[in-house]
Amino acid sequence: MELFSLILLSLGSAVAAVLIFLLVLSVVIKPGGARVPIKGRHVFISGGSMGIGLAIAKQAAAQGARVSLLARGRQKLEESRDEIRRDTGADVSIYSAEVRDEEGVKKALHDARTVDVLVCSQGIFVPRELVLMDMEQVRNTLDINVVGTFNLIRHALPAMQQASGNDSSPRSISIVSSQAGLLGIYGYTHYCASKFALRGLAEALQQEVIAHNIRVSLVCRPPVETPGYLHGIEKFPELTRILQRSSPKVGEDDVARGTVNGIKSGQFFVPCNFQGFALSLAFSGGSPATSPLKALFDVALAGVSRLGLIFTLRGWYNTIAKWNNAERLKGTKIQ
Repeated sequence: MELFSLILLSLGSAVAAVLIFLLVLSVVIKPGGARVPIKGRHVFISGGSMGIGLAIAKQAAAQGARVSLLARGRQKLEESRDEIRRDTGADVSIYSAEVRDEEGVKKALHDARTVDVLVCSQGIFVPRELVLMDMEQVRNTLDINVVGTFNLIRHALPAMQQASGNDSSPRSISIVSSQAGLLGIYGYTHYCASKFALRGLAEALQQEVIAHNIRVSLVCRPPVETPGYLHGIEKFPELTRILQRSSPKVGEDDVARGTVNGIKSGQFFVPCNFQGFALSLAFSGGSPATSPLKALFDVALAGVSRLGLIFTLRGWYNTIAKWNNAERLKGTKIQ
C-alpha cells in the first residue's frame, strides 16, 4: 500500500511538473499561436495549375476561399480553373507568368490585388549526382525554387502589410519546402540547397512580418506521388531510389490537407506525416515557436529524434558503401 502511494505521488509530481512547464512555455514562446481564417479570404497559389498546388487550391476553395492560380501554361491554368469551379463552385482567377520573371510576377500580383494567404508551391526537381550536373541545371533549380519564391513574397507583401492595419485577422505566407530542406540525400545536392535556403528565408521572414500580424509556414513534405515524380522516377540515380525506399510516400491530397490545416493553425513547421514531425523535432533549432505543446515535444524529444536519425544515417552510409563496392566488383566506373 505504501509503495502504491509512492507511485501515485511520483506520477502526480511528474504530471504537475509537465503542466507547470507547459504553463511557462505558453508565456515565453514567441510568436505563439494564431488562427488564420480561410473562408472568404483571397488565397493566391503559385504552381497552382497541377500537382500539390492544384490540390491545395481545391482544399482552399472547398473551404470557401477565393482562389487565384499562377503558373506558366495558360491552357493548363484554364483547365484547372474550370475543374475547381466545377467541383467547388468557388471563384477562381488565373495568371500566367513564370516565377523567375519578376515583372510578370509583379503584374500578376498587382492585378490580383491584396492577398490574404500566399502559397508558394512552385518547384523543380531533377535528381542527379553533382558531378553529372551542368551549372545551367543548378541555376534553373535555384531560380525557380528560391528566386521565384523571393519574387512572389516581395511583390505580395506590401499590400498584405498595408491591409493588416485595417483587419485584425492574421494573414499567412506558406512556403512549400520538403523534408529534403531539413536532411540531405544522395542525388539531391542542388534540390537540397534550394530547399535549405527556403528554411532560412522563412525563419528570417517571420521576424520581419510578425508586427503586421502575418504568419509564415514552412511545409516540410515527404516525396509526393505527383505525375512529375512518377514520370521521372526511373531517371533517378539508382542509389537515390534505394535510399528513398525508407521514406514513406504520401498523396497530393494529404499534403494539401496538411498545408491548409497548418496555415489555419498558424504553425511554422508543417509536417505531412510522422516522419516529417520527427524531423521537425530533430531540426527545430532557431525556428519560431508557435505552440506550447510542440515546444514541449521539441525540448523533450529532440535528443531522441536525433538518435533515431543517427541510426537512419548509419543505414544510409552502409547502403552507399555496399553499392559502391558492388560497382567496383562489377568493374564499372563510378561517376
